Amino acid sequence: MKNIIIGALAVLASCAAAQAQSWTGKASYYRGRGSMTCAHRSLPFGTQVRVTNLSNNRSAVLVVNDRGPFIKGRIIDVSTGAADVLGFRRAGVARVTVETDMD
Repeated sequence: MKNIIIGALAVLASCAAAQAQSWTGKASYYRGRGSMTCAHRSLPFGTQVRVTNLSNNRSAVLVVNDRGPFIKGRIIDVSTGAADVLGFRRAGVARVTVETDMD
């Protein structure tokens, strides 16, 4: 595995980066650029992720187009449209699973 530093962003470059990854944690929403988009700290822009709300089992495929979240304990920020689909816009925060491989 090889780390490449681009500005303050470390990007993992290897074949292992193409393997499925999964995280569980808190998600919040923001006024994102696009209806089914999200912000992630390290995934490359354009990456598709499946986000599943663990309280109601609703899921949506989102595209990473921003960086964040920058609040401790949160693993992803989703657009308001995605928060509506996932059923947590009113609550503001939800416990979710984020997956990069949807096969």
